[in-house]
Amino acid sequence: MKYIFHDLLANINPFTSVILFFCVFGLFTPQASAQTIQSIPSLTGTVTLDGFSNESAWSGAAYLPVTSHQPVFGQIASEETEIRIGHDDAFVYISGRFHDSTPAGIRTNSLYRDQNSGDDTFTLILDTFNDNENALAFWTNPVGVRGDYAISSDGNSTNSNWNTYWDVAARKTEDGWFMEMRIPFSSLGFQSQDGRVEMGLIAYRYIARKNELVSFPALSPERSVRTPSRAQRVVLEGVYSRTPLYITPYFLAGSGKSAALNKQATRYESASDLVTDLGFDLKYNLTSNLTIDATVNTDFAQVEADNQQVNLSRFSLFFPEKRQFFQERSGLFQFGTLGSGPDRLFHSRRIGLNNNREVPVLGGARLVGKAGAWDIGFLNMQTARQSGIDLPSENFGVLRLRRQVINPYSFAGGLVTSRIDEDGGYNVAYGLDMTTRIFGDDYTTVKWAQTFDDGIIDGSGFDFSKSGMYQLQWTRRRNIGLNYWTSFTRAGTDFLPGMGFTTRRNFTEGAWYVSYDWLAKESSSIRQISPIQFWGFVTTRNDDGSVESALYEYDTDVRWKSGMFVWMDLEVHYEDLRSPLELPENTIVPVDNYTFFRMEGGGGLSSGLLFRPSVSWGISSFYGGKRFDAGWNATWNASPVLQFIGSYSYNRIRFPDRDQGFDAHIVQLRVRVTPNTRLSAHTFIQYSNTSSLGIANVRLRYNFREGHDLWFVYNEGFNTQRFDSRPALPVSNEQTFLLKYTYTFGS
Repeated sequence: MKYIFHDLLANINPFTSVILFFCVFGLFTPQASAQTIQSIPSLTGTVTLDGFSNESAWSGAAYLPVTSHQPVFGQIASEETEIRIGHDDAFVYISGRFHDSTPAGIRTNSLYRDQNSGDDTFTLILDTFNDNENALAFWTNPVGVRGDYAISSDGNSTNSNWNTYWDVAARKTEDGWFMEMRIPFSSLGFQSQDGRVEMGLIAYRYIARKNELVSFPALSPERSVRTPSRAQRVVLEGVYSRTPLYITPYFLAGSGKSAALNKQATRYESASDLVTDLGFDLKYNLTSNLTIDATVNTDFAQVEADNQQVNLSRFSLFFPEKRQFFQERSGLFQFGTLGSGPDRLFHSRRIGLNNNREVPVLGGARLVGKAGAWDIGFLNMQTARQSGIDLPSENFGVLRLRRQVINPYSFAGGLVTSRIDEDGGYNVAYGLDMTTRIFGDDYTTVKWAQTFDDGIIDGSGFDFSKSGMYQLQWTRRRNIGLNYWTSFTRAGTDFLPGMGFTTRRNFTEGAWYVSYDWLAKESSSIRQISPIQFWGFVTTRNDDGSVESALYEYDTDVRWKSGMFVWMDLEVHYEDLRSPLELPENTIVPVDNYTFFRMEGGGGLSSGLLFRPSVSWGISSFYGGKRFDAGWNATWNASPVLQFIGSYSYNRIRFPDRDQGFDAHIVQLRVRVTPNTRLSAHTFIQYSNTSSLGIANVRLRYNFREGHDLWFVYNEGFNTQRFDSRPALPVSNEQTFLLKYTYTFGS
């Protein structure tokens, strides 16, 4: 039987598989949800956004009663909480009266946008397409800081880099704090049928000093409060599609300095140049549920620098996407290809970046939203030729389609990517996936993908056993009680997604996780205990079935109602090296198979404290040697205006038998200065001794209003071990000063 199945996978035509896949799941239609739907009324009168919600219009708003989610579920809120919501034909309005018996204890630790530093907060979550899977979150604190993020995978993934247009006002008094939000429908995306819109809604208040969270609707702690499938279904009447157009031109000016070795290779010489540039972004709502974004001469000057990492493995390091253009409904494009790692069929950092250095983006467009039952995501970008590094101009294309099937919690779809350069080189990939809610909180996922690359033209391009991958998963999504997942993945030697991220090729992997978590008694100071957590994976080579890597791990965690936590892990690793592993400072691990043991742990204090340290440590054998590592992180809110975030990680690795070893240090310091909610400065300094590099990134932003910004950006990379090379390296590799101005015109 297994040989029949293998032959089927190896020889099936990929285009036939696409047709069969969509024919199968196209026969199913989602069943309607049985949850009671609550009406959100239309407000009569005007609302002045000042935070106090004392206008007569609020008398007609819907009242949202709250219930304690943590530290003890089901209790009455310890502080009086009044949340009301309504709408007109253009905006959703929500107000909060958050009374507090100890107003001096209200936490307002930061004025920095999108930065929650253990503040008292209010959060509104809207599942705007009512799909039980994705949502948009808007939060604020007692001084009206704006924060927003996107939720995908039913709360399993959040994207804090997402931003949109909306307004909030908040005030703090001797009775507590009060706020009003106003969110344009044009910033949400929704489906309207004759003016009737259904959404999912979650609203919650967090009291930092008590680590208390109260929510509407009542959400038990078995899963996160940020779970769209548990949202209250609400309906809004009289809401019709609007198609606003936003055009955001930018002007950039600055100077740059770089160093290069002279022709005689005797010393490094610096060259400076002045930079001026123009470009623009365009955003247009084709319908209320379908948005197109276009960009010309795209610039990402204000993006924060990547965190430095030490690579102690044979695989490439993964860095997350931070550029704003790629954030809109980015969860829709997710297509993981490895159960135990970050591998994926599409990773947007492949566009406009080469070895973490910027490649000019000439322009492109993105279309995201919903058309009928289908989620749609389309992206096309063109990069410029880089003659200095022999990099041709390339076109990057992505198409994602997905829809609900079988029931309101199940989805199926497909993803296609293409990467084509001006010299005729190409890489094309397609993937099909289906996630099905079987019963309760149990889900299965099936994935199938294949790639075609011009560099692999040996007659096996359509041989799925070589150029394809498939994955089977079973997951139980719970935070309390029994939780588990297991996955089986196989990928061929020629599976190479040119727009994705991969760590392994030609492998078969089985991965698993099982845990049991329970809540302590109400009288206990402990909130949650996780004494049983097992996870691991075994990866084998397809060629001979030998084990390439394996991990077996046992974890235990304890969390207190105050927010304090501790954890400890025991691990067994196995690695079979068939080529030497190169580590920092010319340290080489020879070819052999290695089994090593590791113990690690750590803990931290409540996020509601002004000073919040956490520590971690690890002791292990390591490829025949020894390893000790430690980490320290701390956030100190000296005042709402000034915040320090520091971290230090240390790795000490020794191979006594080979008389080799090294010490790896990474130091990071962030300083945020925020005089008010419009003006902010962020300094990020990093040092890594293994890369002999110090990095400074300074960003100063003045936000006149949403979509109208002035940025000053300074970046510099310093060589910290200049005299280890001959000729001596320059003090600085690269230095830039940039001024960027953007202004959004809207209609």
